[in-house]
Amino acid sequence: MKRSRINEIIREGDAFIRAHGYCLPPFAYWTPEALRAADHAEIKRRRMGWDITDYGAGRFDDLGLFLFTTRNGLNGDLGKRSAMLYAEKIMISRRDQLSPNHRHALKVEDIINRGGGTLVLELHAATPEGGIDRHGPVTVMCDGIDRTLPPGGHLKLDPGESVTLFPSTWHAFWGEGSDVLIGEVSTVNDDLTDNIFEMDIGRFSTVEEDEAPLHLLVSDYDDKL
Repeated sequence: MKRSRINEIIREGDAFIRAHGYCLPPFAYWTPEALRAADHAEIKRRRMGWDITDYGAGRFDDLGLFLFTTRNGLNGDLGKRSAMLYAEKIMISRRDQLSPNHRHALKVEDIINRGGGTLVLELHAATPEGGIDRHGPVTVMCDGIDRTLPPGGHLKLDPGESVTLFPSTWHAFWGEGSDVLIGEVSTVNDDLTDNIFEMDIGRFSTVEEDEAPLHLLVSDYDDKL
């Protein structure tokens, strides 16, 4: 993706988030220079911040996702009795924009429709080996109530509704009707190692630097901080 397009998506996404009454934390608006000058060690270590991905496919409008990680624990703390074992994200799934089929090895997550259109999730159970079960039903919990769908069934969440996804659930999702503001509350999030995709794709975008970044992405931290 061109950096100019990423900057444009950040501006559009920030306006969409604000229109739904959600406010990002102050560090979201630091310039790259301010982030470098600040005590940013924990922000970098916990991979908090902006994340605009086209999954390396170069087709963001069709295959992509807008994310901002507001808080995150550390994998090394998993299993401790008292630690920051949770993460939170705010995301935007545009109308008919696919977030491709995937699951996680460790993360349990609540996906919440915070406003906008209908959030559609295509769901499959995992086989005992971790593959996609294309024959058996899949059961998920929606706001405390179990719902069972056929393999590849579409779960539709209206604003205010949510679903809990365990590592045994494959899921793809997109917005229906209009763009959707999505909340994610989960155990520790690790986008470097804990995404298993059905497609042969990457997790992050390859960036073409045609202009200066408005804000750094989490995928910029290793090279630019």
